[in-house]
Amino acid sequence: MDLTGKRAIVTGASSGIGRATARALADAGVRVAGGARRVERLETEVVLELDVTDADSCAAFVGSAVEQLGGLDILVNNAGLALGRAPFDESSEEDEATVFGVNVAGLVRMTRLCLPHFGDWGHIVNMGSVAGRVAYEGGATYVAAKFAERGFTYALREDLLGRPIRITTVDPGLVETEFSLVRFKGDEEKAAAVYRGVEAMRPEDIAECILFALTRPWHVNVDEIVVKARNQSSGARVLRDQ
Repeated sequence: MDLTGKRAIVTGASSGIGRATARALADAGVRVAGGARRVERLETEVVLELDVTDADSCAAFVGSAVEQLGGLDILVNNAGLALGRAPFDESSEEDEATVFGVNVAGLVRMTRLCLPHFGDWGHIVNMGSVAGRVAYEGGATYVAAKFAERGFTYALREDLLGRPIRITTVDPGLVETEFSLVRFKGDEEKAAAVYRGVEAMRPEDIAECILFALTRPWHVNVDEIVVKARNQSSGARVLRDQ
């Protein structure tokens, strides 16, 4: 399917998978509005500040993005994060609120705000994770948030059945981005260790998966894509060079 002239919103578009997806969409002829807190790092046609944990920020972003794009066809709910890899009894109320606020409440909020703007062709892509399929130790809050994302995606598919809107969850494994740097709160050594000794996927690999789902014939809905590094069998099990 040719995406030329389609209009897209990409959240978390300032780095990693979000930035790679925004670039891939633009290369495919899509007009893209990118949202992020680090607005100075956005490279999209429409550049807007966005904090998905703030209802007013989301409402202002969607209104301005749709106005500047002249409508909406694609929503990529990419904004997400994890904080920490400690056992749950070492978790904090603040970190839990942030993880759920970004990954769950933010995604749900953006979807609700964008739905009224879809016309006779729409596609929602939610960024999940293999953490939302198989739990691993030291990630209870993030695992719970990603399980919630997948459940919401499935339920939304039921609610929107019959409307001209396709829905896809893309659930990656190990992708080398700033994700781990955020998870470990700026600790560069811990973040680097996540990717040491294994060839992780690149953000562009995930962007290609998103483009695959978007470009299927209109009668086809790719419900879910699960993609991992070749030397990874689950969220926590990775074969590394000795």
